[in-house]
Amino acid sequence: MTLSRRTAVSALALGLGTLAHAQAPYPNGPIRFLVPYPPGGPTDLMARMLQPELQKRLGVPVLVENKGGAGGNVGSAEVAKQAPADGQTLLLAASGPMAVNGTLFRNMPFNAINDLAPVVQLSAFPLVLEVHPSLNVKTLKEFLAVAKAQKEPFTFASAGNGTPQHLAGELFSRAAGVPLVHVPYRGAGPALNDVLGGQVKVMFDILGSSLPHIQAGKLQPIAVTSAQRSPALPKVPTMAEAGLANFETTAWHGVAVRAGTPAPIIARLNATFLDIFKDPAFRQKWEAIGTPVVAGTPEAFGQLVRTESVRLGRLVRDTGVTAD
Repeated sequence: MTLSRRTAVSALALGLGTLAHAQAPYPNGPIRFLVPYPPGGPTDLMARMLQPELQKRLGVPVLVENKGGAGGNVGSAEVAKQAPADGQTLLLAASGPMAVNGTLFRNMPFNAINDLAPVVQLSAFPLVLEVHPSLNVKTLKEFLAVAKAQKEPFTFASAGNGTPQHLAGELFSRAAGVPLVHVPYRGAGPALNDVLGGQVKVMFDILGSSLPHIQAGKLQPIAVTSAQRSPALPKVPTMAEAGLANFETTAWHGVAVRAGTPAPIIARLNATFLDIFKDPAFRQKWEAIGTPVVAGTPEAFGQLVRTESVRLGRLVRDTGVTAD
């Protein structure tokens, strides 16, 4: 066979392989929905709410898998670097590993912008400053008075270094002039368990995971960090209303797949999520966990990741937060 003929045959084979890949049915088997944190936190809650809806619309099993560690890096890196780029593995993408950890960690195992492809934004949660009821405070003024009178600083729990809970606590400590000592956990679930048990008295938590405990009277909410009050906690003031001006921060989540996933698959997934959020009953359940519905295009989520990487990276540098 001549060189030119071998080249033509190789090109034909490559073309047929590409065509077959493009025409392969999607999905073609069970889908992994990877949560980069332990069970019990807001990322886990959202994945488990979405799981049956995805399963119903995609027609295949959807398996939620928790893989925590390193502030969300372990699970996120698995999707970014190990999962095939075929849309069969989805990442519940959180703002920490997507936009904070690139500045926080010296040796990141992946690049969120280059190694992951955005599918859809899911949430824009306020955080809530909450305390154990044993502190016997109900307002920001009362909390600050008790905190400043302490001989030893209060400890505050977070889902890990560089998470929204951690950054909110550091920002609050500086803005309010109250020393707080950070206690990092391997996820919001374990952190919340210790706050509920009174081992740690203070936490800035994403509203979705703490809301049931607040409603049950097991945690005392002080203020939310959003610009407006949360419809889920209409009687709880914003930080500005409580007396701390110019303090606003939210935590966001979305879905991503490995970079290189074919555009038609990303479009199919995006359309599936948008269809889920069109269901009035599901929208009501989603908003009841404390976040508005923010589903949009892959491009809009990608722009959010890029913008927030700059903003939150600057915040990490300004506050001196480290991963150690």
